[in-house]
Amino acid sequence: MITLPNIDPNMIANNLTPFEPTHPGELIKDELEARNMSQAALARQIGMSPTQLNEIIHGKRAVNTETAMLLEAAWGIDADLWLNLQADYDKQMARSNPKFMDRLAAIRKVAAVL
Repeated sequence: MITLPNIDPNMIANNLTPFEPTHPGELIKDELEARNMSQAALARQIGMSPTQLNEIIHGKRAVNTETAMLLEAAWGIDADLWLNLQADYDKQMARSNPKFMDRLAAIRKVAAVL
């Protein structure tokens, strides 16, 4: 009989969550590089301040609906993609917040009793 070591279920590949979620700004940066385009050039093209764009690229600011639509107009990449990436990032960040997860658990306990 073969005895397997105890395996932490959190270490199974299908159960792993990224250590650090990918902010859509990283993908904007990748797209800029692929197009050999500067942040300043994109900011001018879409009518956004270079500072705002830089904050998005560095994950300090979210991609909102207007930004997503501006990127769609400039690059032809569907605004829904940018918005979905941002929503996924926000959800992963919330799930990595222990205080928020405790709050959800408390709400679920109350809801289960009802």
